[in-house]
Amino acid sequence: MGIEQVLSAPRSPWQNPFVEQLIGTLRRDCLDHVTVLNDRHLRRIVGRYLDSYHNWRTPLSLSMDAPNPRTVRPPDRGRAIEFADIGGLHHHYERLAA
Repeated sequence: MGIEQVLSAPRSPWQNPFVEQLIGTLRRDCLDHVTVLNDRHLRRIVGRYLDSYHNWRTPLSLSMDAPNPRTVRPPDRGRAIEFADIGGLHHHYERLAA
């Protein structure tokens, strides 16, 4: 398959491009817009962000589908309702049956 192991130093996320991208995205999309009060608050915010990220974000690399696939409902199945995520920082939309 042509896969080779790349060694990186422990506790050095800048040597791992996938972790570096995740940390940058988390920081830009979430933590730059929130005042973190304590460790418990940070864990709750990051957990909610990751839930939203995996369930609703649609990257081009996945053909505009979320990492956790979901069913697509056509427009005749009801109107789109907006739901707030992470205290209103991000939103997602779902069609609810009329």
